Amino acid sequence: MSDVSQHAADIHEQFSDHLDVSVDDVEDRLTTLVDEYKVPIEEARRSVTNHYLEQAGLEREDIASGGSESVELAEIDEPEQWVDVTVKVIELWDPRSDSVAQVGLLGDPSGTIKFTKWAKSELPALDEGGVYRLENVVTDEYQGRYSVKLNKTTVIEELDDDIEVGTDTSEIEGAMVAMQSGSGLIKRCPEDDCTRVLQNGRCSEHGEVEGEFDLRIKGVVDDGIDAHEVIFDQEATEALTGITLEEAKEMAMDALDTTIVADEIADEIIGTYYRVEGPTFGRYVLADDVTELDEPADPDPLLIRARSM
Repeated sequence: MSDVSQHAADIHEQFSDHLDVSVDDVEDRLTTLVDEYKVPIEEARRSVTNHYLEQAGLEREDIASGGSESVELAEIDEPEQWVDVTVKVIELWDPRSDSVAQVGLLGDPSGTIKFTKWAKSELPALDEGGVYRLENVVTDEYQGRYSVKLNKTTVIEELDDDIEVGTDTSEIEGAMVAMQSGSGLIKRCPEDDCTRVLQNGRCSEHGEVEGEFDLRIKGVVDDGIDAHEVIFDQEATEALTGITLEEAKEMAMDALDTTIVADEIADEIIGTYYRVEGPTFGRYVLADDVTELDEPADPDPLLIRARSM
């Protein structure tokens, strides 16, 4: 079977329950684009798929793949592929849209990747630290970065297992220009093997708990070209600021306000140049080795604006 015929068969299987269309019809459309207009086969497939989606009044996540391939995350190198993955949820982020139920970072031994789960898919929630078999997810790409999307056809199976997540190492030099929310004195779930950050005294898995204090920084380091999101754990935060966890708790108790710790840290680090080395998980660099650098003779405008905030 030729590439065009195989793609035609795949597309036909996706729409066979929604449209009265034959494999020959699909193959004719693909052949026209590929042979007459010299469109690459993957682009032609996307175009034909979009045509049938519009004709059927469907969204892309409404159609199944007709058989997904099991892959490791590092093997994902093209968009709009239907794959199965076995992954660990590294971190969850706050969705920026009501249409998104969850967004965060997945990992497996080969590396990490961003995921999005749509609200209308009505799938069960994923938990940070959980390991899952995800069947029938769709790959996506934006500016060279790949991600996966969970949709109403995705099957989620929670596994009683653990995964060692592969990492990349980064070294960046630049100015600390911002500190994100969730920095300073925080509380984590005290349950065994659970390190989730509490929101309003609640853990997403264990409900309302007492919580244990921790100290961290979620900072933004600008190297003059890109802004890098860097996470400092308790040890790195104490080394960077000179503020210990016990001192942070005392500060918060005296002020009856935990946000004073984040404000104190921001005053200490914003506008300072650092060299940061550590493993990379998706968009985050985890600070393992931090060195304060001398300020350049001609500071970056971003640094000047950061100091004036």
